[in-house]
Amino acid sequence: MKKDLLTLMDLSREEIEEILNVADQLKYEQKNGLKHSFPAGKTLAMIFEKSSTRTRVSFETGIFQLGGQGIFLSSQDSQLGRGEPIRDTARVLSRYCDCIMIRTFSQKTVEELAEYAAIPVINGLTDLFHPCQVLADLMTIREYHTRLSGLKACYIGDGNNMANSIIIGGLKCGMEVAAACPPDYRPAQVVLDYAKDAGAFTLTDSPEEAARGADVIFTDVWASMGQEAESAKRAVAFAGYQVNDRIMALAGKGCIVQHCLPAHRGEEITEDVFESHADEIFDEAENRLHAQKAVMYTLMK
Repeated sequence: MKKDLLTLMDLSREEIEEILNVADQLKYEQKNGLKHSFPAGKTLAMIFEKSSTRTRVSFETGIFQLGGQGIFLSSQDSQLGRGEPIRDTARVLSRYCDCIMIRTFSQKTVEELAEYAAIPVINGLTDLFHPCQVLADLMTIREYHTRLSGLKACYIGDGNNMANSIIIGGLKCGMEVAAACPPDYRPAQVVLDYAKDAGAFTLTDSPEEAARGADVIFTDVWASMGQEAESAKRAVAFAGYQVNDRIMALAGKGCIVQHCLPAHRGEEITEDVFESHADEIFDEAENRLHAQKAVMYTLMK
């Protein structure tokens, strides 16, 4: 039976840890010039209905390093842009390829793709979830703190796909998670329902409360792709939700900062905080490559 990655809710704690362990091994092999033990000739179809830098480059590089190839498909490059149903695209690509990664808007699109595809489907991003990014985040946290269980993760900002996935991934791995979001920009209700019984979770409108004693602080842009028309309104709503020196002073000793990028310095994070934690943030960006290779390795092996 095929396995997909549509949301971190799909994975158990043990499965997340297995992916992270594989990612660590693949990173070690790549850094030391060792060959990956993965069947050559696998093909990854990459569907992009949302543009990307990190997602495209990391997946395309990743499948190449695993000995396969990636095929880029935008709406303009495929029949999806001319109205072909996603279920038909799923069935066609299943005859040609070994795995599909899709970066799109609606989670329902990813779910329908997976329902009709006979090959694994990876959610490269939707408006609801961003599981691959958070796997890279968890990998990075473990590199800096050597563990996940018992740490406190703080998220400050929009209750978007990043917040949703951080809450799920952190709680599944035994972390305490605190999210500070404005009242009108809370995480998805399905995530809040999950969090009620999943571990130590706090939702607050106080960034100070969320940041107190944190081992890792996350943030994201205030207006994501497709929300540009709301930028002025969001700037007002998020005015007090900046990761700055005052917030970092409340965090625990050795607290790291994570940002999925691109960052809007001076908005969700100050220039000083970003640059003083740049090594952690760009390690996080690099780990997209290794974590996604681990996902492909696990789903296609």
